Amino acid sequence: MQMLLCSAGPELDFYIKGVFSYELFGQKLWITTTHLSMFAVSLALLILGIVVNRTMKKTKEVPSGLQNMIEFAIEFLENLIHGNMKNGDGFLCYVGTVFLFVLTSNLSGLFGLRPPTADYGVTFAIGLTTFFIIQITGIRAKRMGHFKALFEPVFLLFPINLVGEIAVPISLSMRLFANLLGGTIIVALWYALMPLLLQLGLPSFLHAYLDVFSGCIQTYVLCMLTTVYIDDKM
Repeated sequence: MQMLLCSAGPELDFYIKGVFSYELFGQKLWITTTHLSMFAVSLALLILGIVVNRTMKKTKEVPSGLQNMIEFAIEFLENLIHGNMKNGDGFLCYVGTVFLFVLTSNLSGLFGLRPPTADYGVTFAIGLTTFFIIQITGIRAKRMGHFKALFEPVFLLFPINLVGEIAVPISLSMRLFANLLGGTIIVALWYALMPLLLQLGLPSFLHAYLDVFSGCIQTYVLCMLTTVYIDDKM
């Protein structure tokens, strides 16, 4: 795997690093900081899932604590889906999974990890998966009419319509990637260029905006656009 090499100083550290390599079928492959961050995020979500499952089995008539948070999150996702889709009942699991993974990845910078979503390979995989779901939804809903729409309203617009379809995964993935990578670079620049005194306390405002606020906004925008694109093919 080719490393992303970009550095503005000996202490500036925001690029993807290879942790160790191995050979498979004669090819040299790397385990990078992105893989380790993804493993940490996936493990955190797995533990959360186990805790939530046990909590919901002890459902109370008057919910409190974690149960309140779970019900609020589910209601939020349902409102997001049904607010943008005519029939979104079958997409709660997918949109919910994307929402949890992307949000946790965006917030992982608070714990010293390099956010997996700051790697285009991760965001493009999410965008590509969404693209295939969009196409499958269109085929199931309109059959051959899904492809016929590429030639409407006139045949000559086919190239423009085709580019519009191909641009969907690129648009979804690039928006998320660029915002997260930008935040990662800004935080790295601050720690690398500021004196030690300014590295204590003040960076918390950067993390609050770049990791928490921007991370939550980008997660919401990604999921909102996902529902809009899918609904357009129904």
